[in-house]
Amino acid sequence: MSTAEFSHRAIIFITLALTPLVVWLLFDVVLMVTGAVLIAVLLHLVAWPFRKIRLPRALALAVAGFLILIVLLGVFYLFGSGMGNEFQEIMSRAEAGQKQLTQMLQGSTFGKTVLSHVQQGTFSLPDLFARAFRISASFLAGAAIAIVAGAFIAVEPELYRQGLSLLFPQRYRGSADETLDYLAGALRLWTIGQLIDMAFVGVTIGVASWFVGLPSAYALGAIAGVAQFVPYIGSIVAFIPAALVATTIDWSTLAWTAIAYFLVHQFDGYVFMPIVQRRMVSVPPALMLVSIVALGEAFGITATIFAAPITVSIYVLVTKLYVRETLHEEVAVPGEAGVKALADERSSAAD
Repeated sequence: MSTAEFSHRAIIFITLALTPLVVWLLFDVVLMVTGAVLIAVLLHLVAWPFRKIRLPRALALAVAGFLILIVLLGVFYLFGSGMGNEFQEIMSRAEAGQKQLTQMLQGSTFGKTVLSHVQQGTFSLPDLFARAFRISASFLAGAAIAIVAGAFIAVEPELYRQGLSLLFPQRYRGSADETLDYLAGALRLWTIGQLIDMAFVGVTIGVASWFVGLPSAYALGAIAGVAQFVPYIGSIVAFIPAALVATTIDWSTLAWTAIAYFLVHQFDGYVFMPIVQRRMVSVPPALMLVSIVALGEAFGITATIFAAPITVSIYVLVTKLYVRETLHEEVAVPGEAGVKALADERSSAAD
């Protein structure tokens, strides 16, 4: 082996060895990039009908951004004050329910054991929400950067696609371009499916909470819908305030609340989402759950929020680059169905 060839292989080995460390140190940047890509995908989804009527891309994206802003402002204007009061009621009732549950558990040896394992009985839902707010506020600058970067990516996706492609040797650029298209298609389909699922869960939980007799049913539905952005874990998190609110009424209401949440999520997981995922992106549930927990443990709550799209991206890369192209197995790659849509969009942009 010549000195030049040895040096070349050594550089490749060192680069591969250092990549996990770089990702670990710059994981906040990974999260911002993920957020920017999702924002770009959302803008393209909303702009898609306007592109179909031959509006220029920049104008269609501007209209899409304006519509998203109008919808957000409209929701805040129509439901902001009422929803804010409902959230305050949920917080006060949840705190009262927590105290009631704590007092009940302290009346037995088993209950005291349970409390001793839940942060020595000092768990407080309002404190948890306050800490979550402080965490989100600390990432305000990152969110602003992700929004601006997402807008830039949405306006000129080909510029960034070609830039990434140029990082690879000439003989690999065809495969790199195809892989990037698969990633874009998978994230597009995942976003559509997730938005549909969030809307479905939010509406059905809101109706179920009203039917059970819980106060602030709209706010509970909103919490459940937003929490559904994090698969599996979000449904558990959304149930906690509903259960504490139900505790302040009576035990039969708590039982009916648990049954309602269970039935809604069972229907969502075994009937509704499989129908949606036939045309969207499906990742093995166990893989998704383990990935969310692992990223959350390693990098905190923000990583949990973006764990699902990160998992989808890794799943696409492993399936295409390793299983299909290295092992030569005939497998379907998530996002492959969306490549045609991306090609059509690029051709319409060229026209």
